[in-house]
Amino acid sequence: MSAEPITVDVKTEYLSRQSRPDQGRYAFAYHITIQNQSATPAKLLARHWVITDGNESQQEVRGMGVIGEQPVIAPGESYQYSSGVVLDTPIGTMHGSYKMVDDYGHEFDAPIKPFLLSTPHAVN
Repeated sequence: MSAEPITVDVKTEYLSRQSRPDQGRYAFAYHITIQNQSATPAKLLARHWVITDGNESQQEVRGMGVIGEQPVIAPGESYQYSSGVVLDTPIGTMHGSYKMVDDYGHEFDAPIKPFLLSTPHAVN
């Protein structure tokens, strides 16, 4: 099985109530939908994120599962969760991958394409 049958959709939002622009604190939520379009179940083992702020400062985050879970996604099903990140700038990007394993024990990476984190007025 290749990684193509796993698709990742991301929606983001700026959390103005949790942000403190005067202190260089910009909070964002991201809502993830992971869709399994293959014929076999896939378990999400781990995550890897690369977070880049508007100053090109990067941080990497690696960990087991997502929000404390390692979901098994059945064929044709999806898994959704939300999480958040705080940046020092009003704009940034994230990308990464999920390490998955299928029912045959084959591990593969499902890529997460770069997505934008931005305050409402940061991008014209």
